[in-house]
Amino acid sequence: MKIESPVQLAETAGQLNARPRPPMKLLVSLGTCGIAAGTQPVLKAIRDEITERRLENAIEVSEVGCMGLCYAEPVIMLLDRESGKRLIYGDVTPQQIPAILAAGTDAPATGTRTIDRNWYYPESETPADGEFQARIVLRNTGRINPENIEEYIAEGGYTALAKALTEMKPQDVIDLISASGLRGRGGGGFPTGRKWQFAANQPAGEKFIICNADEGDPGAFMDRAVLEGDPHTVLEAMAIGGYAIGASTGVIYIRAEYPLAVKRLEIAIRQAEERGLLGKNLFGSGFDFKIEIKFGAGAFVCGEETALIHSIEGKRGEPTVKPPFPAVEGLWKRPSVVNNVETYANICAIVRKGAEWFRSIGTQGSPGTKVFALAGKVAKVGLVEVPMGSTLREIIFGIGGGIKHGREFKAVQTGGPSGGCITKQHLDLGIDYESLKGIGSMMGSGGMIVMDEDDCMVNIAKFFLEFTLDESCGKCTPCRIGNRRLYEMLEDITNGLGTVETIEKLKTLSATIKDTALCGLGQTSPNPVLSTLSNFEDEYLAHVKESRCPAGVCVKLVHYTITDKCVGCGLCVRHCPANCISGERKMRHEIDQSRCLKCGACYQVCKFHAVEKH
Repeated sequence: MKIESPVQLAETAGQLNARPRPPMKLLVSLGTCGIAAGTQPVLKAIRDEITERRLENAIEVSEVGCMGLCYAEPVIMLLDRESGKRLIYGDVTPQQIPAILAAGTDAPATGTRTIDRNWYYPESETPADGEFQARIVLRNTGRINPENIEEYIAEGGYTALAKALTEMKPQDVIDLISASGLRGRGGGGFPTGRKWQFAANQPAGEKFIICNADEGDPGAFMDRAVLEGDPHTVLEAMAIGGYAIGASTGVIYIRAEYPLAVKRLEIAIRQAEERGLLGKNLFGSGFDFKIEIKFGAGAFVCGEETALIHSIEGKRGEPTVKPPFPAVEGLWKRPSVVNNVETYANICAIVRKGAEWFRSIGTQGSPGTKVFALAGKVAKVGLVEVPMGSTLREIIFGIGGGIKHGREFKAVQTGGPSGGCITKQHLDLGIDYESLKGIGSMMGSGGMIVMDEDDCMVNIAKFFLEFTLDESCGKCTPCRIGNRRLYEMLEDITNGLGTVETIEKLKTLSATIKDTALCGLGQTSPNPVLSTLSNFEDEYLAHVKESRCPAGVCVKLVHYTITDKCVGCGLCVRHCPANCISGERKMRHEIDQSRCLKCGACYQVCKFHAVEKH
């Protein structure tokens, strides 16, 4: 049945919430990470057990998106609706399901692993005392079935669109977003309201509202989680944006490598159209809005808005000089607003709750929350959403559980390949756009890769630069040729061929590329080199002056030796692919350095820690 008015929407939500439901709800995490970890066999075991024990009226199963607990997948959550008790289980196997269902929420089932409640986001949309996380962007992700529009409507879905279309003028919507202080979450932090205003100020006619879902940063998966877990929040926000600027068409530009997100978006669009929440004459307002999906071209540079627009048009994904900006001349040379998934995911909450509420979270210059994808050497890999201004220490050590295997924290890379490495001296820095920029990094889309003492910072810079080099569109010389020369110099350093002069050339060329590259991606590409040089120049000098990699990562600078701890067991001999280890049984062995491949097999298998790497 189509919903044609705000009253009908409210009645539908009321009916959905009033319907009889089983006392127990079981949420099964079915995002990409959960499915990859084996959640589908767990889901089958749950359904089989419910059928066998005839528990259909006692337990409601909801297939939800990512709960953020990626480190513990497969994850399920039991919720007792009457008492509010909940239990979150991690590393679940099909064999554990009978015991879990039998135990309910009174106590954890024997032989299972429960997850610390502090990790999972509170259900309220503002942080409680002592809780780092807040829930705006991920308010529904991991809580509702993304393939069932009724669950979204029951949680207040599409009420923001109804309010905008029936109670506000387009300029009122723009003024509200401007007053909220919402800044683009795609990396640059440009004020969203100002971008919308530029497009709205253009002459009436065809305009476009575009969602940038081409999430390409290494280690970033925030946008994917939102689209897989709560696609309607993006559709609703795009319709609000379309109304504000005078656009009747929305385009979602999404990575073809996100098949599950694409599938759930297609289902959500179809369901919204069937309900009359997308299409013609929304809520009887006379406003028409449709949404199309376009697949990405598989290029990182298409995350830049002008390259993205060219790709939608069927052209090569290359950036162009601005101005004109897309808000003035974008898709098909018509005014177009480009925002990323996370930016749109804030819009509905702001329209429902107001600018003052949004500004009460975060900092003065960066209101609201930020979603980060914690990855790398952190103990608890996953998604976190924290108020702007939260510190790295709170995120990495508070929520993320610190560094794996008790190793020492060394650095964290924020902003992806365009960002920079942040050291332990800045762990207590409040994270917002200006503070990160001030220490040579950037917010980026929200990837946060943690590194420990075993990471070589020269090699890390080379890794990110190699990614940028592969993904460069090649249009401008500074990016195409300059980054190639930077990479070659880093390769020389990691191979023991660099000099102090090489380091100086790195600094000079990096500064030149930043000043002369065509687009933002090229201009920020030297950031990993400059930030590691600034914070870890001693490691660069060890490579070029001492032919030594302090972290023992750069293969051509690593040497393995056998110490007096050797008991002559012969295990290293049997695992050496080069047959370069010799020695009598129960006597100390030796490595022939001229034949050693530096593969590290001896170091890894020695049970007596008799092999040293230096």
